[in-house]
Amino acid sequence: MGTGSKPPSKRRSAPTIDDVAREAGVGIGTVSRVINNSPAVRPETRAKVQAVMEKLGYVPNPHARRIAGGRSYTVSVLLPFVGTEFYLRLIEGIEEELGAQRYDLALFTLLSRKRLERFLNSSALAYHTDGLIVASYDLSERFPGGYLPTDRPVVMVDAQSRAYDSAYLDNALGGRMAAEHLLELGGPIFAVQIEEELDRVFASTVFSSRLGGFRQALAAARRPLAPEHLYRTRLSAEGGQMALQRFLTLAEPPLNVFAAADVVALGVAEEAERRGLVVGRDVRILGFDGQPWTAERGLSTLEQPVEAMGRAAARMLIERLQGAQPEPRERRFEPKLQVRASTSP
Repeated sequence: MGTGSKPPSKRRSAPTIDDVAREAGVGIGTVSRVINNSPAVRPETRAKVQAVMEKLGYVPNPHARRIAGGRSYTVSVLLPFVGTEFYLRLIEGIEEELGAQRYDLALFTLLSRKRLERFLNSSALAYHTDGLIVASYDLSERFPGGYLPTDRPVVMVDAQSRAYDSAYLDNALGGRMAAEHLLELGGPIFAVQIEEELDRVFASTVFSSRLGGFRQALAAARRPLAPEHLYRTRLSAEGGQMALQRFLTLAEPPLNVFAAADVVALGVAEEAERRGLVVGRDVRILGFDGQPWTAERGLSTLEQPVEAMGRAAARMLIERLQGAQPEPRERRFEPKLQVRASTSP
């Protein structure tokens, strides 16, 4: 006598690499090469295999992939710190490209002298991944011969390097563009220079390059920057506030201020508003970086393609991991002038 119940259904097993190979009409080795991003696969074959993987819902076993390829499929990213908009955007660009190639990202921050010293030792965990991306500071300069203590591929981002591939912004060009824009406005010109040392451990050339290009363009226009028209401060809005306080003791409005970073430009604007001055008329302010919030604040800025630099650096590293052996390459990016209300009354 039947009970009316249905027999238990057979559980469907997850698709295997054999299933993908059979459905795509290729060998298992070809599927493996697609999974491992090997350059030795024709584009049409790669696309076909990837389409089948998506159709079947096949997910490569990362543990098996690591064992088979002898790799960790992880890339170390060394950067000064993560608590700024710039580095968050840079990481986003790097992660986007690495993720597309199925690589994981491991972050290592150089917050202090003590932490930096850990990375000067070849046994540091950061050197145990498949490759390294070093942001803003060329640590290789701290080693004999100018090379990091690793045989893994290395790429610099937001910094130039003679020894390694690099993706960087032409900051000197940005400085020249800033000077040319402010010269068009008339009136005295001032600049805020950002102190560059991180815990007095090592220095970047980013801000000095920006100011160098700015000075160069002013000198070419026979309007050299007077020493008293330059204010040095830390990377903060408070630094911009103090800079404008100083500048207003030297000249009456209208005056022009080039702040080498958007956050400092924001401080200049806040101080101007606190004093009842009109930004764009009494105080013309030009920042640098192109932070997303500058549009809402109406701040003119030199915009840098942060995410694009991150993607380019990651792409160069992937190419190295796939066997590319050319001489060190450079990918140079140019800033874009965004004119807004702060320099357009």
